[in-house]
Amino acid sequence: MKIKVLIVDDSAIIRGVIKAIIDEQPDMMVVGEAPDPLVARDLIRDLKPDVLTLDVEMPNMNGLSFLKRLMRLKPMPVVMLSTHTQEGSDVAFRALALGAVDFIGKPAPGEVNSGEYSRLIADKIRGAFAAKDSLERLDLTLAAEEEQVFAPLAGPPARESVLAIAAGTGGAEALRIVLGPLPANGPPTLVVTDMQPSFIKHFVKRLGESASMRVKVAEHDEPLLPGVIYIAPGGSHLRVRKHGARGLGLTLDDDAPLHDRRPSGDALLQSVAETLGGDAIGVVLTGMGVDGASGLLALRQAGARTIAQDESTSLVFGMPRAAIECGAVDVGTPLPKIAGAIQQGN
Repeated sequence: MKIKVLIVDDSAIIRGVIKAIIDEQPDMMVVGEAPDPLVARDLIRDLKPDVLTLDVEMPNMNGLSFLKRLMRLKPMPVVMLSTHTQEGSDVAFRALALGAVDFIGKPAPGEVNSGEYSRLIADKIRGAFAAKDSLERLDLTLAAEEEQVFAPLAGPPARESVLAIAAGTGGAEALRIVLGPLPANGPPTLVVTDMQPSFIKHFVKRLGESASMRVKVAEHDEPLLPGVIYIAPGGSHLRVRKHGARGLGLTLDDDAPLHDRRPSGDALLQSVAETLGGDAIGVVLTGMGVDGASGLLALRQAGARTIAQDESTSLVFGMPRAAIECGAVDVGTPLPKIAGAIQQGN
């Protein structure tokens, strides 16, 4: 059975680009196109699509307003199409808080016929479809006018020297929930997430508004410091290595993708296992596929503490499931309890 996609965008050109990409995929099909939310509302009722791609700025009703109503009345997987600007990025992250599964930037002129952009669109739609059943049992959305506030956890920081996290579909909001409560003097924290490079700096800014630790984009050959969260830039693997006589540092490289991902969670977690052995904490959060499972297993075999998000709170249970099934973690942990598990060693 093919994934049925409804494209909602006021630009006929963009609708044509997205339709051409979907038509090339053997596992999905376009069942309809809508130039605005009012037309989309009727098509959703008549065509019963599996996934919606939704533009932000449209006539009659903007995408966020439509998304808010849709998720209240008929929750379904939505992939937002946004610009790469600061304003567009802010809207994209607000859409996640309202219940969108994922977002992707609109294609720049040079990306219209790009194989990489086609792969991204197809992967986002597959990830959204994988979240279809989860949307009916998850209530992780926030009101549009509210900002999430986290109370820092009490007590000393985790005793391990490094925290490494891999996340995929649904990871942007999950990371805010996990990292927000960690204390300002927490261990150096390395994060790999599935996000276009142009959105990473905006994600860093957004995460920094809720986290007590400093948040930054990881740079090649910089030292690892406590109290800092390092986010992998898009397009480069992030790894940890020995730095100087006694310290730790980061490396970025353009080695081949793993599981079609660069950065890859496995690349990060495997490097942490090789460099630090058991003196680390590894975490795998919601996401499609198996990325992170073998790296988390290497960490556990080296004696490190390992955590995976449980099925009941995962938007897409692929990555955590793979980690649990290969023996990389003892048991899944609900998302709201992961920060405490990191901090207290539970």
